[in-house]
Amino acid sequence: MKMQWTDEYEIGIGVIDGQHQRIVEYINRIDDFEQSGDQEAMNDVLASLVDYTLSHFAFEEALMEDVGYQELAEHKLTHDSFRRQIERLKARHDQGEKVAVELSEMLLTWLLKHIMTDDQSYAPQVRKQLLTTPMQEQKNWVRRATERFFS
Repeated sequence: MKMQWTDEYEIGIGVIDGQHQRIVEYINRIDDFEQSGDQEAMNDVLASLVDYTLSHFAFEEALMEDVGYQELAEHKLTHDSFRRQIERLKARHDQGEKVAVELSEMLLTWLLKHIMTDDQSYAPQVRKQLLTTPMQEQKNWVRRATERFFS
């Protein structure tokens, strides 16, 4: 099932919104490959999705830590739970089981819930911090964090 990104999914933090959109693109690619039956392409996109999602979580957690978000530990637990779910599905896929539909549905459900509830809860604090941080300092942080988590 394909997902269409809309503005309602944005949390108002450009770099995070961009990462969420990228995850949606991976989800849509999984659907494409399930339809075509291209197993090699599916392997590649699944590996990329797992890697990118884990990097995104680390990036998000670093951002929350830097602004002193009080619910970081709880938010991290939701990330850890999702990591385990996606790793189990990847392991099943690696053993030859067809998990694309289940994975796609799980990702869509989880991502939407996570964005609309969990991420919306920390976004105001981050946006407030960004308003008081000089633009160059913001850019430097994003650049360093991006290099650290997505290189």
